[in-house]
Amino acid sequence: MDLFHETRRKNLQSVAPLAVRMRPATLEEFIGQQHFLGPGKLLRRMLEADRLSSVIFYGPPGTGKTTLAHLIAQYTRAHFESANAAAIGVKEVRQILDQAKDRLGHSGQRTVFFLDEIHRFNRAQQDILLPDVENGLVLLVGATTENPFFAVNSPLISRSQIFQFAPLAEEDIRTLVKRALTDPQRGFGNLRIELDPKALDLWATMSDGDARRALMALEVAVLSQAKEAADQPITIDLDVAEQSIQRKAIVYDGTGDEHYDAASALIKAMRGSDPDAAVYWVARMLEAGEDPRFIARRIAILASEDIGNADPRALVVAAAAFDVVEKIGLPEAQLTLSQAAIYMATAPKSNASAMAIWSAAKDVREGRTLPVPRHLRDTHYKGAARLEHGSEYQYPHDFEGGFVQQDYLGVEKTYYHPTDRGYEAQIARRLEELRKNPPSDR
Repeated sequence: MDLFHETRRKNLQSVAPLAVRMRPATLEEFIGQQHFLGPGKLLRRMLEADRLSSVIFYGPPGTGKTTLAHLIAQYTRAHFESANAAAIGVKEVRQILDQAKDRLGHSGQRTVFFLDEIHRFNRAQQDILLPDVENGLVLLVGATTENPFFAVNSPLISRSQIFQFAPLAEEDIRTLVKRALTDPQRGFGNLRIELDPKALDLWATMSDGDARRALMALEVAVLSQAKEAADQPITIDLDVAEQSIQRKAIVYDGTGDEHYDAASALIKAMRGSDPDAAVYWVARMLEAGEDPRFIARRIAILASEDIGNADPRALVVAAAAFDVVEKIGLPEAQLTLSQAAIYMATAPKSNASAMAIWSAAKDVREGRTLPVPRHLRDTHYKGAARLEHGSEYQYPHDFEGGFVQQDYLGVEKTYYHPTDRGYEAQIARRLEELRKNPPSDR
């Protein structure tokens, strides 16, 4: 450290955004993620016992991943190195690891290596980290918005604790904004600011759990009025708050977690007969830019898998919805998708048809292959009669009610077990009647 270190630090801090200046200085100031950082929780216990191993922080932007990495280095009195996987190569990583090894050997000080966007490293690059992580020569803190079980090497996963960050609660956002308003060193505590509670509520909602967005909105609102206000208090009302925060960008990767999680939520909402949740997830996916045909396919699959013959019209609705989506596209197709999703959610449910095909397919794969019974075999060729194919087949329409007891499989097996819900209840009654009281032949 030289004589001008403090001057440089103050100069850098003076131009830093409010969100950077307001980063917590201690673990006690850190807000959110109490499910793993609260008293008695895993990460807190690891820190207090000085048994911290390498970790991977996984979660949406603005939830404290970078901040917590800094605090961990401070708490453990470790040297802190930071890099972004998108902007660093193997040579630079190797240099950081070698310096960490030398530092530990000469001074006994460990190194926390914070690697942001670790998912941007390819498999070979991630492998470089393995030996030093495994030997404990460096405490790796990897951060990613992608599911690490898909984006990070399995060997690295097995050597790291995974901590999933959740979006901050609205009350947490309010606390952070109020802290920035009153902090005289890092925030706006030296200014007279009147913040309308409705404006604070708007930011708490619109920030979508992202602390950085809320603090950026506060900074824009204050700085845009600071010169005009002069000696008057800076007033932030609802209108100013709305103008200071951008329309939220929905975190959504069309091939990643958010894509599959939202699709899963939509399917489960329809299966669970909740039309309000179903239409919300349709809207969420469309607003994020999801292909409407993907949503239509999910609806069509659910129509057969979870509704089936309890309401055969569901498949007709799903097919029509897919056709309409293909032909007219957005924005009008959102109306069709909403109608179809609500229909699926409110229809009676049965997975009997799905269970039937799954069970039959399992028998086909794992059981003995059943030959086609001789009386069911094809007769439309010369020589079939000589093989006695179809010779004992009974034509159902020749019998009362269009039905005759006849072996169609060759073994005693029941795959389809209709429920007592919706139209399937009628199917169940008909099958029961046919099996117990078959119509007599004419």
